[in-house]
Amino acid sequence: MALQESPFPNGFVAGLHDLGWALIFPCFWFLDRLIAVWKPTTQERDQQLEQECYLYPLKVFFGTIIFFILFLASAPFALLGFVFWAPLQACRRPFSYHRATPLSPEMETHTSFDQAGKASFGFAAANLCLLPDSLARFNNLAHTQRRAVTIGQKIVQGVVRPHICIFVESPSSCGTISPSGSILPAANSATNGTDKETQPPVSPGSDAAEEDGLKSNNCVDCAPSDDTEEPSAESSSIPHNFNQNYSQKGETGQRSGPRALFSQGLCQHDDVHFEVSSLFPANVDILCLEEVFDKRAAWNLTQTLAPFFGHILYDIGVYACPQSSECVSFKFMNSGLFLASRFPVLEAQYHCFPNSRGEDALASKGLLSAKVLIGKNQKQKKVVGYINCTHLHAPEGEGEIRCEQMNMISKWIGDFQDANKQPDEDVVFDVLCGDLNFDNCSPDDALEQNHSLFEEYRDPCRAGPGKEKPSTIGTLLEQPTLYEDDIISPENLQRTLETEELRKRYIAPPVPVNGKPLVYPEPGQPWIGRRIDYIMYRESSISKHCQTEIEEVTFITQLAGLADHIPVGLRLNVIMDSDCADE
Repeated sequence: MALQESPFPNGFVAGLHDLGWALIFPCFWFLDRLIAVWKPTTQERDQQLEQECYLYPLKVFFGTIIFFILFLASAPFALLGFVFWAPLQACRRPFSYHRATPLSPEMETHTSFDQAGKASFGFAAANLCLLPDSLARFNNLAHTQRRAVTIGQKIVQGVVRPHICIFVESPSSCGTISPSGSILPAANSATNGTDKETQPPVSPGSDAAEEDGLKSNNCVDCAPSDDTEEPSAESSSIPHNFNQNYSQKGETGQRSGPRALFSQGLCQHDDVHFEVSSLFPANVDILCLEEVFDKRAAWNLTQTLAPFFGHILYDIGVYACPQSSECVSFKFMNSGLFLASRFPVLEAQYHCFPNSRGEDALASKGLLSAKVLIGKNQKQKKVVGYINCTHLHAPEGEGEIRCEQMNMISKWIGDFQDANKQPDEDVVFDVLCGDLNFDNCSPDDALEQNHSLFEEYRDPCRAGPGKEKPSTIGTLLEQPTLYEDDIISPENLQRTLETEELRKRYIAPPVPVNGKPLVYPEPGQPWIGRRIDYIMYRESSISKHCQTEIEEVTFITQLAGLADHIPVGLRLNVIMDSDCADE
């Protein structure tokens, strides 16, 4: 059964809600601008140094007076609107659903299981800090509405491009391959940033997206031969239909990696391919975002992504004083969660964390669980997947709260899947992603690092409690440095992340335990930094005849200068036994 798009039971209630918000919004916007006048970003401060010295004080002085007067004038209307708006939250479903008509029916189904019994699925997660503009400035980010549109455009640019694989058959050609600028070294970081990157030629007619794709997502297969083959016509003319996954080729359903690099141990660890890319991975199926708090930004993002992700859940969470035992305090903001999927959403459920404290208690952070319809297998049995998105308690030193929230997540996911399990379905993936607000290298996060959730879900970047795999990088950027030259563009940020000495300057360092000196990294280990953004999966809850393999983990630099987190991507290959429908 398809989800209803409106979060309200009927149009009359939705109209009253819109009226109430229309009365509140001017007052809210004037207050937002009033605060923003006093909080410039570091980029704006640098620009002020190039202006006449009297311009900024005049802007602050007159801006404060004007917005304060307008705020006072609109306050009575906001109070009246609040009388309409607040009570209606009791009958509001905790998310809005947007469905766009696909350009073709094939865009929202996956035919691979029907045709070959195997498929590849792409996931991406990012924290965007799309707060109201005044609050985003405390994270050194501004222009929330403009950023939302730009972020959406950049995501689309990455995910809809064709994935070009280049197969090199000549041994001499393989020998010339040096560690690519988009492949993370696994052990030896001393050569980072020193080897020049050998790139395949790009035809004059290639667009920029395809050129970047060659730089950061090329697939090289080396084998003895006398000739070097050019990319096949099939590889070079892939249409912009990102439903057709490139990994459907081959006998194993897994993309061939650059063997010359693998033999040097430079780009994989425990059979997991790690990559730093200046573009979002091609053919992303499901996109999970955090901190999309601003309602207008969520709508702008929805409109930008809708032509390519036809099923979007946004404005997720509760407001005011919800009639729920889970949320007991007044909520000024939603959860900030945002889910965009190519596949139809069959069921969705949201839970609010009841134990948030301090500033986190003002937002309705929680867990969103969704069940998506992927298609049918060779026996015409429905194929589904589960996706879960969350954002945990933020303040440092409060690991007990985060552990309680992870206990809730484990229970809520289990309850959701038990309630929506159908005997005539095959489950092919169960993914959990989000900003967990703790890392796997800080001594201060030791309690969370040992939580049982990591026994249920596999984190492909984790070697064990408190220990990361060498190819992993941190995802939390140092906010004061967001506009420095080394990380202001996707290409510069990509080079910075691949160079250990530069990473130390721009990635947030581990958090020590109070009163104890921090020894990091351990001798012989690379400097990684805080990785607080996760994409994890588990196999215990999928159909027993399905086998999951990790194809690639990606750290994405395309949002450089637009967010204070580094997005992450995960590609899973799922192979289904041919006799699966008989069980």
